[in-house]
Amino acid sequence: MDKIMGSIRMITNGSILSYLLKGLAFTLVIAVFAVVFGIIIGSVLALARNYCNSPGTKIFKWLSVAYIEIFRNTPLMLWIFIGLVYFPSVDVSTDFAQLIGNSRTEVALLIKAVIALVLFTSSVIAEIIRGGLNSIPKGQFEAAYSQGFNFVQTLIYVVLPQTFKNIIPTLLSQVITTIKDTSYVANIAVAELLGRTFQVIQISPRYTGFTSQNVSDVFALCGLACVFYFIVNFTLSCIVRRMQKPKVRKAAVKAAA
Repeated sequence: MDKIMGSIRMITNGSILSYLLKGLAFTLVIAVFAVVFGIIIGSVLALARNYCNSPGTKIFKWLSVAYIEIFRNTPLMLWIFIGLVYFPSVDVSTDFAQLIGNSRTEVALLIKAVIALVLFTSSVIAEIIRGGLNSIPKGQFEAAYSQGFNFVQTLIYVVLPQTFKNIIPTLLSQVITTIKDTSYVANIAVAELLGRTFQVIQISPRYTGFTSQNVSDVFALCGLACVFYFIVNFTLSCIVRRMQKPKVRKAAVKAAA
């Protein structure tokens, strides 16, 4: 019982909570960074895969197909380890490293892992966007051409806005997956939530008053990290369900009509 109470005192300690919340904030920053750049890269890949069909541009289609299929059908952890070995190191300032609570070496490794996460996420998002592109009726192109739009203008002003509107729920679901995928970087850095949780577990005797780590410390800290993950992801899941309800209602109305 004393050990359990010591674990409870530890997770309610202000400095521990502050340290883990900073890790949660950094987790969300990594996820947003991966999704934003994943959307940019994924849009290019999806457009190339769908519309580069002429003899002069078909090479871009096959390159995008190769990129998407290679990254999407292999484990993220594999690319993180490949990135650690082969991606160029980024030199960061000591001030920046101290700002996020890591050494310069750890930040350099973290950047490599984030690049791998961006590459992996972009391949998944590319397929989501391609599905959205395929959902647009071909009559939209014909209508745009009749108004004097060229192909690029049709994509920018007609097709892509409708595509992104249609895939918002699916994109938010991918954001949830990406937030959970950030836990992989805990294997090489301690900046994000799970990494900081492991670090606190190692020094838990300082806060519990015991001479060694207890099983209750692991359960308490990992449970707290799970609560943080659950709150963020459940909130996003509720948003996704709310956004999908109007589509279900519209489909039901059309079926009734």
